[in-house]
Amino acid sequence: MESLIMYSAFNGLIVGIFYALMALGLSLILGLNGVINFAHGTFMALGGYLAFTIEPYVGFWGSLILAPFGAVVLGLLVERILIRPLYGRDPLFSLLLTFGLAMIMEDLIRTIWGSVGQPFVLPNYLNTPLSASLFFLTGYRLVLIAITILVTGALFAVLRYTRIGIRIRAGNADLETISAMGVNIFFLRAANFGIGIFLAGLAGFSRRGSSGFRPRSAPR
Repeated sequence: MESLIMYSAFNGLIVGIFYALMALGLSLILGLNGVINFAHGTFMALGGYLAFTIEPYVGFWGSLILAPFGAVVLGLLVERILIRPLYGRDPLFSLLLTFGLAMIMEDLIRTIWGSVGQPFVLPNYLNTPLSASLFFLTGYRLVLIAITILVTGALFAVLRYTRIGIRIRAGNADLETISAMGVNIFFLRAANFGIGIFLAGLAGFSRRGSSGFRPRSAPR
């Protein structure tokens, strides 16, 4: 009974980590960019699929580092070409834009990687339980917890102590004032959007590691 409770609690913790990374990125984009990013979950899926694609070439740790940055590149292109012209307009415009973008990206993902969840094989040293009694406690899950703590702490440090982080927080409070003070708000919004997409891509890697990833509307 005790093992079952610990198993359920630990599984809940892993799921919470996945949603925490997604929520951090989504809240950043909504706060400064003023965009309700309906495509955020699709960027998360893209991070998972990119990791699946490049892992045979760069290994587990290489895909962990590179896949979120791959999602960031596409996110910055989307922000520059599609979202930036909508800043200052009715938020409904960006909502509808990102909703349509999410549908397009989901179809592209199904076209490229198929509609069936892709298998994911962890390195043996990460997939082995730490003990027979704690069979649900693997090295990979501990890595996920460590990464989430480190990323959350790094994000706090960036927002609290760096110039760009301070400007992001100031922009959340009063974007017009920091613009009048000479801050390039277009660069600031792009950087903020990129950070949010990076967190979504990292969540996608985490999700893919927990179970095979599949497009949202794929048959189960």
